[in-house]
Amino acid sequence: PQGIGSPSVYHAVIVIFLEFFAWGLLTAPTLVVLHETFPKHTFLMNGLIQGVKGLLSFLSAPLIGALSDVWGRKSFLLLTVFFTCAPIPLMKISPWWYFAVISVSGVFAVTFSVVFAYVADITQEHERSMAYGLVSATFAASLVTSPAIGAYLGRAYGDSLVVVLATAIALLDICFILVAVPESLPEKMRPASWGAPISWEQADPFASLKKVGQDSIVLLICITVFLSYLPEAGQYSSFFLYLRQIMGFSSESVAAFIAVLGILSIIAQTVVLSLLMRSIGNKNTILLGLGFQILQLAWYGFGSEPWMMWAAGAVAAMSSITFPAVSALVSRTADADQQGVVQGMITGIRGLCNGLGPALYGFIFYIFHVELNELPMPESSSGGSVVAQYHLQQNSIIPGPPFLFGACSVLLALLVALFIPEHTNITVRSSNWKKHCGSHGHPHSPQAPGEAKEPLLQDTNV
Repeated sequence: PQGIGSPSVYHAVIVIFLEFFAWGLLTAPTLVVLHETFPKHTFLMNGLIQGVKGLLSFLSAPLIGALSDVWGRKSFLLLTVFFTCAPIPLMKISPWWYFAVISVSGVFAVTFSVVFAYVADITQEHERSMAYGLVSATFAASLVTSPAIGAYLGRAYGDSLVVVLATAIALLDICFILVAVPESLPEKMRPASWGAPISWEQADPFASLKKVGQDSIVLLICITVFLSYLPEAGQYSSFFLYLRQIMGFSSESVAAFIAVLGILSIIAQTVVLSLLMRSIGNKNTILLGLGFQILQLAWYGFGSEPWMMWAAGAVAAMSSITFPAVSALVSRTADADQQGVVQGMITGIRGLCNGLGPALYGFIFYIFHVELNELPMPESSSGGSVVAQYHLQQNSIIPGPPFLFGACSVLLALLVALFIPEHTNITVRSSNWKKHCGSHGHPHSPQAPGEAKEPLLQDTNV
């Protein structure tokens, strides 16, 4: 009844791969259905849907993590995967219900939080970083391959087949959790009854944010993260729709763009990041990443040709080094007993941005009258120039206003980051933090403070 074999990282890897592979298949069909369902104010509605989903995820993630500490991981893996994938079959049944359920499913769109807790239960401290890296690489690999497969199948056999296939993969993931995934949290480590109390302090999504102003260095880092990740979160929610409808990319071109950008980002966050950290230092690596992000967003904002989007995408891969460098800076400068609280603040700010960013981008598209109601649906890359030319006639100065706003926001982040010292000790006054950590730590799985308390990789919008 407990599953196949003993709990392992590979169980978590398969769960993540199947869930995001299923959603990746729907990348191209979702863009089409979104435009057909909301022909007017498409970007605004997309921003509202993704914004509600992000805010609900931010509010519910700590509570689900706290409940999984009491009731075990397997049941919450099943719950999060089921509700995250529940909207998939509704795409062809009722598009309105599809988008409504997507926004509400944000309450359970926290699979990564449960998966990282699962991994923390079954690994020792020295193994945990490698295990997290394996989970993150699996997530990236699923999104590198699946959009291209979905676009090809949709073009050859129709979008209905893609939806059926994605639904089948989601059901396979649910069955895998039911049958094969063993519970990682031993029964003796959990309360005897399902009515056991949980720490509501732990379930407060704003608990970590309340400590932001207690140290000037922490405040500078948190402002930098907020100003740089807010446009990034908004960009994730609308950029592929922007490529498809405004820049005239075909479904295959969008899938290829995702694949190339994913591969380049993996290289940048592994090989390039390690080289930069050794050669120019932690702070300069953050500044360099922010500089690349400004260039990327400005290029997106002023770009009017498909080749400009490809070039800016290559720059975007280099900008992905910023957050790992920020996390490394925090881990090096914070005291051992402060790691969890500071990393928790950064993760909380990123979660907040996942809700605010998409809504902000949708609103900026709306106020600048970037609409799709009169644009033809591009069926191939050959029609892209017609769409782009039409769009430029309507808004010739700034094709992508939100991206330019994002560049300004990241420029402010760069100016703030200049004042972050390279070497200092971060101290956050938190009288009840040690008690708070002890209330939901895993006594059977020794871990560094903060190592697995807050996952640094959050669910992102496909």
